[in-house]
Amino acid sequence: MFALVMGVIIGLILPLQTSINSRLRRSVGSPFVASLISFTIGTLFLAVVTLGVDHRLFFSPHLFSQQPAWLWIGGFFGVVYLTCNILLFPQLGSVQTVILPMFGQILMGLLIDNFGLFHAKVSPLTPIRLAGAVLVLIGVVVTVALSTWLFNRHEARTTSTQAARGLWLWRLLGIFAGMLGAAQSAINGHLGLVLHSSLNAAFISFFVGTLALIVINLVLRSPRQLIEPDHRPNPWWMWLGGVIGALFVLGNVYLVPILGTGLTVVIVLVGLMGGSLLIDNFGWLDSKRNPVTLVQIVGLLIMIGGVALIHLA
Repeated sequence: MFALVMGVIIGLILPLQTSINSRLRRSVGSPFVASLISFTIGTLFLAVVTLGVDHRLFFSPHLFSQQPAWLWIGGFFGVVYLTCNILLFPQLGSVQTVILPMFGQILMGLLIDNFGLFHAKVSPLTPIRLAGAVLVLIGVVVTVALSTWLFNRHEARTTSTQAARGLWLWRLLGIFAGMLGAAQSAINGHLGLVLHSSLNAAFISFFVGTLALIVINLVLRSPRQLIEPDHRPNPWWMWLGGVIGALFVLGNVYLVPILGTGLTVVIVLVGLMGGSLLIDNFGWLDSKRNPVTLVQIVGLLIMIGGVALIHLA
């Protein structure tokens, strides 16, 4: 029972990370600087925990020549995933920022399982798993497209074609980011086997992401500033995004051996959906308030059913 409650809790806190990092972006003026701060704090947190548990941080340099090059790019994929979420949040709100990347994760996860990409265990695409993917797609359409259409119809609002296309470009970016997120999970999973420590693999992933963000910010010459966008002191909690991301990784490392990967994904998803709905509905953490509709809730339930079919079949 404790493991189930913990799974819901770590799912609940993940949408908080996106809201916090979006607020941090407003103060530092750049999504890449915000991502760098989040990754750096998460890396330092994981370094302390890894040293405490595994008593080591790094590995033998011989692994670079013995292992495939893609084994070390999981952190870079994590950078793209996190930065895209920061960009998506003010455009689409909390619910869509969670749903669309998750849809991309499920699509990429099916491809990885079916073809055994990144040395993953092959799990063929069965009719039940395909039915689950179709349910997830239906849930996305209901939550994103149908709810938007009904809102515009009842509120008698019209959106320009250009603006509507812009929103769908953001949504496609969210799906792409989710696909990279799934690839990152598969890569880190194999890295954990190579290093004989999932915790050490998580630290290496965060460390690589931090190095990549340092290079990106130097190349882009990102501004170094700290402003008060609301003409009031910046909240203390805007620095906690990296810690939340690290706790999410650690929570999954703890739960998977106990509950199994499939049940962990479903339980975390329940918390994740609940967290995104609460943030959108109440406008927590200085986010834009987007009241949740019944159609969105129905769509989310359909998606959860689809994920359950995929992972528990």
